[in-house]
Amino acid sequence: MIYLDNGATSFPKPRQVTDAVLEAMTQYCANPGRSSHFLAARTAQEIYKTRAALALLLGLDDPGRILFTKNCTEALNLALRGILRKGDHVVTSSMEHNAVLRPLKALEKEGVETTIVRCDPAGRLDPQKIRQAIRPETRMIVVTAASNVTGTIMPLEEVGRIALRQGVLFCVDGAQGAGHMILDAKRQHIDLLAVPGHKGLLGPQGTGFLYVRQGVSLMPLLSGGTGTRSKELDPAVEFPESFEAGTVNAPGIIGLGAAARLINKIGIEAVVQHERELTEKLQNGLRAIEGVTVYGSSSCLEKTAVVACNLEGRSCEEVALALNDRYGIAVRAGLHCSGMAHETMGTQDVGCVRMCPGFYTSEAEIRQALEAVKEIAASK
Repeated sequence: MIYLDNGATSFPKPRQVTDAVLEAMTQYCANPGRSSHFLAARTAQEIYKTRAALALLLGLDDPGRILFTKNCTEALNLALRGILRKGDHVVTSSMEHNAVLRPLKALEKEGVETTIVRCDPAGRLDPQKIRQAIRPETRMIVVTAASNVTGTIMPLEEVGRIALRQGVLFCVDGAQGAGHMILDAKRQHIDLLAVPGHKGLLGPQGTGFLYVRQGVSLMPLLSGGTGTRSKELDPAVEFPESFEAGTVNAPGIIGLGAAARLINKIGIEAVVQHERELTEKLQNGLRAIEGVTVYGSSSCLEKTAVVACNLEGRSCEEVALALNDRYGIAVRAGLHCSGMAHETMGTQDVGCVRMCPGFYTSEAEIRQALEAVKEIAASK
């Protein structure tokens, strides 16, 4: 199998990750923060090491402000529902995933207003349109780090600077950014950063987190046992314990820490360069095939490792099925949980085929994928 569905989840996982998970589950994994014995203390220590590795990778000031969740969707819900209240206004973009747009739609019923800034057909966002959409009651700007359909990278530093000057919170959906591009919360003025563990960070599924800058107040989504203040039924909100009620996914978090340390060791710049070279070969190769339309920017400097395309006369689902059944190539077809992004691109009625190289993709696999698309395009 040639795996080009890394935009959904990265595969395979590094050996360091599987080794860390196996060691945790067979050698020491107990409930962190709940007991004083060695196994619990070791588990808590390893979870803290994950926080530290993630903070180093993403330019986060305080590892204790990292709140572990089961995925990026939960992290985004925590950010939005934990802050926004009736009368607040939010500015976002038309390239957002439903993990942003659906919670905002639900919050509209609770009196939160949303302005959606239109991007261009390649998915590019004009920061000045964000600035113009800000109102006196604007509480937050929410944008994706990069589109999950076109890979288009958003101007985070410029938007973050606008938010800072206007006194507005800046929340970033890092689902397609973390591990695929340089994210630096301090330099990009990010107040809240939601990230999945299982995509570009190469960690296990069922892991994710929300980073909350010091000074930002947030209310938990869940209440329950935290291992602290057990006599109190209405305890104070404390980071990170109050936001991680119940037993956390310790093996997954520990595996995520191993992945983050690996990326830190290799260097995110090296990962970005590798994926960019593969994306450029894939995108240029597809553009050279008769009958293939490629969406998004033609410059791989403006995008992460995501290539969206369609073949003339064939549905995207038909192409994806042919790639899987005939050639053993895994891609994703459809609307990618981003219907508004497809409206922006003009593909809302047809969707597209999405190909996403990753950390373990080789040039030979890209060549094989291009040959397969060429054969499908030429066949009757």
